[in-house]
Amino acid sequence: MNDVGQIERKTQNRVVRLFGDSLGYSYLGDWHDRANNSNIEEGILSAYLRDKRGYGDNLVKKALYQLNKAANNLSEGLYAANGNVYQLLRYGVKVKAHAGENTETVHLIDWENPLENEFAIAEEVTVYGMHDKRPDIVLYVNGIALGIMELKRSTVSIGNGIRQNIVNQRREFIQPFFSTVQLIFAGNDTQGLRYGAIGTPEKYYLKWKEDGDVENLLDKYLLKMCDKERFLEIIRDFILFDGGKKKICRPHQYFGVKASQEHVKRREGGIIWHTQGSGKSLVMVWLAKWILENNPNARVLIVTDRDELDKQIERVFNEAGEKIVRTSSGRDLIRQLEQPLPRMLCSLIHKFGRKDVNDFKAYVKELEESPSIAAGELFVFVDECHRTNKTDKEDNGKLHRTMKAMLSSAVFIGFTGTPLLKSGKQTSLEVFGRYIHTYKFNEAVEDEVVLDLVYEARDIDQKITSQDKIDEWFEVKTRGLNDFQKSELKKKWGTMQRVLSGKSRLEKIVSDIIFDFNVKPRLNSDFGNAILVAGSIYEACRYFELFQKTEMKDKCALITSYSPNTQDITTEDTGENTETEKEFMYNTYTQLLGGTSTEKYEDKAKAKFIKEPANMKLLIVVDKLLTGFDAPPCTYLYIDKSMQDHGLFQAICRVNRLDSEDKEFGYIVDYKDLFRKVEDAVSVYTSELDYDDFEKEDVDVLLKDRLEKGKERLDNALEEIYMLCEPVEPPKDSLAYIRYFCGNPENEDELKNTEVQRNMLYKMAAALIRAYANISAEMEEAGFTESEIKDINERVNFYLNLRDEIKNASGETLDMKPYEADMRHMIDTFIQAEDSREISPFGDMTLIDIIVNSGIADAVSSLPKGIRGDRDAVAETIENNVRKKIIEKKVVDPAYYERMSELLKEIIRERKDKAIIYEEYLKKIAELAKNVDKPSSDSVPSIIKTNAQRALYNNLGKNAELALQIHDAIMRTKRADFRGDKPKENEIKAELYKILQDKDEVERIFGIAVEQHEY
Repeated sequence: MNDVGQIERKTQNRVVRLFGDSLGYSYLGDWHDRANNSNIEEGILSAYLRDKRGYGDNLVKKALYQLNKAANNLSEGLYAANGNVYQLLRYGVKVKAHAGENTETVHLIDWENPLENEFAIAEEVTVYGMHDKRPDIVLYVNGIALGIMELKRSTVSIGNGIRQNIVNQRREFIQPFFSTVQLIFAGNDTQGLRYGAIGTPEKYYLKWKEDGDVENLLDKYLLKMCDKERFLEIIRDFILFDGGKKKICRPHQYFGVKASQEHVKRREGGIIWHTQGSGKSLVMVWLAKWILENNPNARVLIVTDRDELDKQIERVFNEAGEKIVRTSSGRDLIRQLEQPLPRMLCSLIHKFGRKDVNDFKAYVKELEESPSIAAGELFVFVDECHRTNKTDKEDNGKLHRTMKAMLSSAVFIGFTGTPLLKSGKQTSLEVFGRYIHTYKFNEAVEDEVVLDLVYEARDIDQKITSQDKIDEWFEVKTRGLNDFQKSELKKKWGTMQRVLSGKSRLEKIVSDIIFDFNVKPRLNSDFGNAILVAGSIYEACRYFELFQKTEMKDKCALITSYSPNTQDITTEDTGENTETEKEFMYNTYTQLLGGTSTEKYEDKAKAKFIKEPANMKLLIVVDKLLTGFDAPPCTYLYIDKSMQDHGLFQAICRVNRLDSEDKEFGYIVDYKDLFRKVEDAVSVYTSELDYDDFEKEDVDVLLKDRLEKGKERLDNALEEIYMLCEPVEPPKDSLAYIRYFCGNPENEDELKNTEVQRNMLYKMAAALIRAYANISAEMEEAGFTESEIKDINERVNFYLNLRDEIKNASGETLDMKPYEADMRHMIDTFIQAEDSREISPFGDMTLIDIIVNSGIADAVSSLPKGIRGDRDAVAETIENNVRKKIIEKKVVDPAYYERMSELLKEIIRERKDKAIIYEEYLKKIAELAKNVDKPSSDSVPSIIKTNAQRALYNNLGKNAELALQIHDAIMRTKRADFRGDKPKENEIKAELYKILQDKDEVERIFGIAVEQHEY
């Protein structure tokens, strides 16, 4: 019992002994009071270079100068300085002993013989900076600080140690000390060890995972990661500086590369199956670097089957500092392969094809009997090898077999994020060989490398409204046709019928998604976004058109393989003044692109989707972005496309990427009934997976039924917070809880001693809020009884009140996480949204339309029964609709609708203050609704004739003469399609400036004019 909650000092003493007794590190001492502590201990490094490596004094002196210069140059930030130091550590310092002599390389670390280096630790290393700091333990190799460690007692969260490391890297603390540091650790005895690099955010600190005999988690993984050979190997072979971020390997990446290295040494291929989102691209980079560095004759070719993946691979390698050449054609590929340089290439598999081959078997045999075209020892990495192995139905794997024949001496290594299905296993094994290393979905979820997935099926029922009219239409249109012609037309009519009947279905799905964006956690924040998968490019365009009429107008984009070409529509015009599918697609894209290229438009949209999710909420796709390691992550995936097997699994993994702490799951909403077994943990591959080598549970995809998962989370959250509060002594009143969670709030020591309990309470209360919010409106459907629901509501309120009481009693400011505010907001929004969602009896008419066209009585009677029986609910529903209409129309006439907004606020205030009887309220709100929908002209001078003139009049201080002057100037100078055309817009603005003589006023009035249909 004496070891429970032991002080940090005892943990540190034990760790210091572990480094000395078990890992063989020298002990430099306690440097608490030592002056001039540095990340480069020149005395130790000089002695090592001179005595062990045999470098002369002059070389040593100059090498030290270059190292110190790189370490202390933080003008471009810590990332650049750390990268420059890493290059010197990794490849040595190039110096001349004397002027005129040859350049020599001074190797600061002996990478080839790790045990020949001098490993040591120092503790309590006081580092002097703008504000002094004292890391618990510093790991030195040859006198260079390569590792830093912060240790915490078992009852203090490891997160405190991580945050301490992050703070220490800031400019105002000891940033320069980190310029040499390669691995940063934080640990305690209960949570074990976490590791990262400079600049690593807290949520991306990693934990090692490996079998071992030591029970204590901290000791176990220190022994693994700080083993002398392993420590240097990770630094040498498993660190990347990638586009502004320093990255370090996860355990599965390390062991995947290590297993691959053994295959490469034997010149044996195989398959690396690492689940989607777990970082296969980095495995490629680290393995390619190792191959090229350890085999001077080696060359690496990376092959994909998609142009965007080819570009992404080129970018990832280049940003990681590895030069790679992307081939431009099949001829270019062959030319490059025939030369010894470049050593690293990437290409599309289609570049191995030839269109003039009649006898494919003979062609392949001829290739196999010819010498390989590749110079050097070629290693071919095939990305998404399950798919590249049979690129399409027509190809049937011919391209892959051609590639294998042309590169007969090459070693092929396949990379996939999905297990092989029986249908593709035989050919895949023939090409690549057996599995080299696997990292399955459930392992990645367990290791918190990716998020678990929550699945929800939604049904949109479709019915034919009038079969008689369909038959009548068909008979009229087929007069004079023979039976064969009628049969052919019926086939096409079947397709047309699906398209025509699909319009209302698409509208319902759009409404469904808009509803989610208003009420679902993350989606209704500035951090969440979604991808909608459409069944075809035509459907994607239809979806895009529908979203343009919603609040998502400027926050969604269309990403497909289509690029408009006039040849698409040269034979499409039917003379019926209607658009064919091709014309619709062409017109949609032409308007969307506005003269820019499809590629530029998509790049801009994807960049906003990733970096500015608040401004790009939804991407509508068909095939693009559903595969490949660089597809943008999101929270929700809406599927309205028939998919299966690998394609389906890769698509749903778009949502399993880690993000901020309020993202706990990836959500899949399925409109195509793709998963029929939702009762248990749904497995995409249950019926088809090959279990020869793996157990079924190893490869099951962990999709959870939404309500089942929600109920489980809520039950667990309630149970955990109950257990936390169990030790509180009777009578368990406010004072008892305060004593348990705060001690004596006036005693600082007691507050400190109870800090862990309070933090756990805050954390568990936040988890309870999230769990409750996700299921609160569907408690009965989830299986709770009426009495259980009542009890849960009371318990949730109790714990939230308890949390607030403890927060106030302790005098603490709770570190509110973004998701908690979102969840509270979501609960309020969800209740209101339920009412608004039930306004489905209106059909295509809005509530405002009903008030305007049919009167207030019909509007109220059209409301669902649950609303119209409650006067406040009726009032709030109408007010919300009027408010929404005002917001929508405000850009057209800001002054007028600002007055409407003020009138609405006044009517609401009167209703809430009971200063107005209900019948009078209904009359006032109805009149306001009509004025919002169709502005009244009663107070407008008779010379103001049109809506545009009225908008100018309202926004120019009700100066009718000035409004007409502005109107005439716009009508006189505006040219066709002036909106968005800067030169044409500037012509109008120049005329307005002659009248207004104020640039800001010109911009304001022009902004109103642009919104007028008249112009």
